[in-house]
Amino acid sequence: MQSEVLEVMKTAYQDLFGKPAHVLAIHAGLECGIIGEKNPGMDMISFGPTIKGAHSPDECIDCASTEKFWDLLVDVLKRI
Repeated sequence: MQSEVLEVMKTAYQDLFGKPAHVLAIHAGLECGIIGEKNPGMDMISFGPTIKGAHSPDECIDCASTEKFWDLLVDVLKRI
């Protein structure tokens, strides 16, 4: 939870959406684990749109959250 990237992300989220980001650690983010093994100490986070029923035949994405995710990604890249 001590991360410069996370602080940029939280600030951008607050500025864009007018409320604090819901930040938590979960058992996910496979890509971060793989990249972290090869680059120990790299500051990284995993985020994305809302997905329901992951890895099942019922898997689906919340389309509205995809637009929100994109807007946040673009804003964070501008700040970095």
